[in-house]
Amino acid sequence: MDDDGIDELVMKEFLPIENYVPHRGAMLLLDRLLAADAESAVAEVTVPRDGLYLQDEGMPAWVGLEYMAQTVAAWAGWRALQAGQQVKLGFLLGTRKYDAGADFFAPDTVLTVSVQCELMGENGLGMFDCTIRADEEVRATARISVYEPEDGGAYVQALQNTES
Repeated sequence: MDDDGIDELVMKEFLPIENYVPHRGAMLLLDRLLAADAESAVAEVTVPRDGLYLQDEGMPAWVGLEYMAQTVAAWAGWRALQAGQQVKLGFLLGTRKYDAGADFFAPDTVLTVSVQCELMGENGLGMFDCTIRADEEVRATARISVYEPEDGGAYVQALQNTES
């Protein structure tokens, strides 16, 4: 991937983001998928002026982790649809070395979120190298760990049953 994170990726028209990500309503933070290929994806989000998580100073930089995780979800959803499969529920397990250049993202800032798959196991565990940019400047970086079980709904139900 080059410096802007887009050139080498598949550039085409994509479906609305809701087709790739299981999140809905206020929990869907991405605006659109810009690019995707077998190993990576780029999504876009305009930092909102109101809504979930927003504070007086802007969007807390820690929300960048969710932007990254949802971009991984969009990548996984795009791959699933390319293979004629259904989009699956996935989970953010953790992060390593999250580094944000500031404490907040300013409202109306257009962010591009790039994710690069470093590892995706047959067991659904994956590791991604992620970058958030605004105006071609790196605003945040991280490596995130994710888990995509074969049946996410059954997995959540099993977790709920163990808590009862």
